[in-house]
Amino acid sequence: MIRLGFIIALVAIVGILLSGFAAFRIYDQEAAVERIALGRAIDVHASQVQDRLTERELLGRVASGLFRTPAVIKADMLKPLRSSIYAFKTDFLLASWVVRLKGNDFAAAEAELASAGYKDIKIRHSDGSLIDPATQTEPLDVVLDIEPRNPETTALLGRSLDDHPVLGRMFAKSLADGKPEASDPARLQVPGNPLGIVLAAPVMNEDTSQAVGFITFSYDLSALMLTNDDMSLFSVVLKDPRQPDVELVADDRGKISERPVGRDQPPPTIVRTVTFGDRDWSLAYYAKVSPFVRAQQVAAIVAATGLALTFIICGLFGYVSNSNVRLRREIEMRIGFERRLTAVIDELNHRVKNILAVIQSIVTRTLRHGADMDVARELLIGRIHAMSNVVSLLSESQWQGVMLKGLFEARAIPHADRIAVNGPDIAVSARAAQSLSLLFFELASHSDEGLSLVGKHPHIVATWEVTGEGADSVFNFRWEEFNTSEATRRPESEFGVILLERVAPEALGGTAKRYFTDVSYVYELIAPMETVVDMNERDRTGQISAPLRRS
Repeated sequence: MIRLGFIIALVAIVGILLSGFAAFRIYDQEAAVERIALGRAIDVHASQVQDRLTERELLGRVASGLFRTPAVIKADMLKPLRSSIYAFKTDFLLASWVVRLKGNDFAAAEAELASAGYKDIKIRHSDGSLIDPATQTEPLDVVLDIEPRNPETTALLGRSLDDHPVLGRMFAKSLADGKPEASDPARLQVPGNPLGIVLAAPVMNEDTSQAVGFITFSYDLSALMLTNDDMSLFSVVLKDPRQPDVELVADDRGKISERPVGRDQPPPTIVRTVTFGDRDWSLAYYAKVSPFVRAQQVAAIVAATGLALTFIICGLFGYVSNSNVRLRREIEMRIGFERRLTAVIDELNHRVKNILAVIQSIVTRTLRHGADMDVARELLIGRIHAMSNVVSLLSESQWQGVMLKGLFEARAIPHADRIAVNGPDIAVSARAAQSLSLLFFELASHSDEGLSLVGKHPHIVATWEVTGEGADSVFNFRWEEFNTSEATRRPESEFGVILLERVAPEALGGTAKRYFTDVSYVYELIAPMETVVDMNERDRTGQISAPLRRS
């Protein structure tokens, strides 16, 4: 025993040493691999962002280069560009034509805006206050065309953007450098007012090589940053150029929010710089899971694997025991399923025999000796169709019953569009549904023979109600065909009389009567609700159709 214990202890020590050495090596390798994978993913993301920004800056340069007209004071300057700029890129939120106006150009610009259909257009400051043209000695940058046009964007028409706290500096720098310039992040003048960036591209006069205006494109900041993905290894934020201690972060819905940088907050994993609109923008990347933490987790798993080998044999015994228990349960369920299947087959045989007996009776009674074959064939087809319809409805409900109003569908009852149905939509049993379906067809098939007393087809009203409570509740049904008489209504066939007066009432355990009034034909049926609903039949069918449960 001592030797066996010594051997076991020696194997345990060797296993622990090997597990620790393997965990250390795994930690070192995993940390290096995770750092490389994170760096590559960030480089790919920064490259994609830079490509998107370059494409949009190229759009501004191409759009400004498409202007070849000396007349710049026009309210539709973007019209020839719309197809081009939409074909190139379509994710900008707002495009505008900003023209440089002198004081003596104000009248022409206001007239141009008025001719374009805009009312009360005056050249104004960015805050909406009017500008006196006599006091303007320097050109102003005024919005004369915009895309898309809606109530929020057209409010910018006629406004000078030179005094705008964000856009004014952008126009001044773009004018001085003669190339596209991007603005600081600002709220855009579009529905929802997302945080975005405006890119202004100067349009140069071919003769004087001076800027006559600007083409501007406004972009949602989240679209340029490529919003954060839940499956990515990192989250990305944009350093706010206006506030060095603030970061702009986009959520999974693309909404940009400001986040202050706290002193206790860990620094970003990697910072990348992208260029857009002659400016540098800093993207800070934060790893969602530290590569060192992930390496520690993998190393811990490797170390735990060595110890877990001890429990493999116990796991095998548990697995075998669990398999035996599951096999026993499966056998019990299979036996129960076979018993249930036998009961279902017996129930199906019983229902099929009943349906075949009813159909045999229908055929025998309909095709009796001496009957008109055309009329008999039509009645036979209709009666069998009514039976087929109720069987379909019962199959859909797994023979749990049929809603009473469903028996009045046009596919089973002729002239259903002229039947006014009124009554609670109760669920009748399978047996009652078969009897009532034949009953309704028999009544409806005799209601359209010729014209009624007023020269029109009879109007039919089918009403029912439930009176009483509990075991004493009674089902009262009334069928009334108005504006008809014994002379205009075809008499019921022998089978119809038997069905109306004997078969249907006896199947429901009730009584029936039919008679003519001065202006209508009436059929009344009274039966106890316990036979109409038949809860015993429903419970028995429900037990058969219920899903099997594990014992």
